[in-house]
Amino acid sequence: MASDQMPRRHKLSIIPSVRPMVAEDVLHVSAIEQQVTPHPWRESQFLESVSKHYCLVLTLETKVIGYTIYTIVAGEAEILNIAIHPDYQGKGYGRQLLDHLMAIVYEQAERLYLEVRASNASAIHLYQEVGFVEICLRRNYYPTPSGPEDAIVMAIDFQFGL
Repeated sequence: MASDQMPRRHKLSIIPSVRPMVAEDVLHVSAIEQQVTPHPWRESQFLESVSKHYCLVLTLETKVIGYTIYTIVAGEAEILNIAIHPDYQGKGYGRQLLDHLMAIVYEQAERLYLEVRASNASAIHLYQEVGFVEICLRRNYYPTPSGPEDAIVMAIDFQFGL
């Protein structure tokens, strides 16, 4: 077979999956949280969330690379925390996790809210891409070593479909 007729070899890629978070994931989730935010949640907050909220992890094979914690009350949902490990950011994994979460919430709520640091341009861009809009600003909401940072509150309305 001539070289121009050789079958192309496709690089095998691992397909990420989303599953419910369990207590055994908390160490991994907490380690990611420590890397992605200047004021991280404590392990105890994640453990409490596993029993009180909806919690999902994004995995590659068995490795936890992202997570989200959300709540649904009276037709409204809120993302309490969402993050992707720094080594996997910018590769579409955040979008996959967010899309999965939105598909779940769409069936159970009319609206989904979140708060994002005003300085987190890549997250804001992702949220706008999927249809979130800014609804208000919370001044001095997030503590940081250099002083408080504003939070942008965003929402997407599911009443008219995704």
